Amino acid sequence: MNRKNDPVARYYASSTQAADAALSRAERANDLSQVRERIAQLVRGQTVLELACGSGYWTEVIGATADRVLATDILDEMLERAQRRRFPEGKVAFRRVDGLDLPDDLGTFSCVFIGFWWSHLKRDEQDALLARLRARLGHDVTLILLDDVYVEGSSTTIARTDAQGNTYEIVAAPDGERFELPKSYPADSALRKRLGGAVREIRIERLTYYWMLTCRLK
Repeated sequence: MNRKNDPVARYYASSTQAADAALSRAERANDLSQVRERIAQLVRGQTVLELACGSGYWTEVIGATADRVLATDILDEMLERAQRRRFPEGKVAFRRVDGLDLPDDLGTFSCVFIGFWWSHLKRDEQDALLARLRARLGHDVTLILLDDVYVEGSSTTIARTDAQGNTYEIVAAPDGERFELPKSYPADSALRKRLGGAVREIRIERLTYYWMLTCRLK
């Protein structure tokens, strides 16, 4: 399957500023400041693999304190945008990678960071991702997930639920094209159930607009 043609990839290819626009909302500034500080602490001294790096917003945060970062995305448009940011010399590299089809030659990492992509994966894709991370990277690697909390009046509402329990949102690109994207707002219990078979030492932190989960691969 060419995942560059899936709805999530197509939407972000046509809306490269969408993720940054969401992060720039004034009401989210306090939460965002706390999350940035927390992530910088978690990745300090780590060798980090970032999946679905998008515009590089979180790559910049990670690169400030991590020992080394490989930032990956399936979209050339996003990688080009990300590389325009400023990073410490020699610490951050970029590569086009499908996060659900990790190549064998990625290298060795102590930490994986996934920001705002987990919620765009269907349940079977989440399971597949965890299996691939364990197979490619091995056990005891730290996994950090960062994503959206549903906030009435601020978050995009769920438009439908399919037979497998996947939920979807409807979003519009700048040119007016509409996309139906997988989007989930999981409770803590759902996160623990989804990840529990593949990871250990799960810790979940919630603010008003964001949740963050840290754990270690089994």
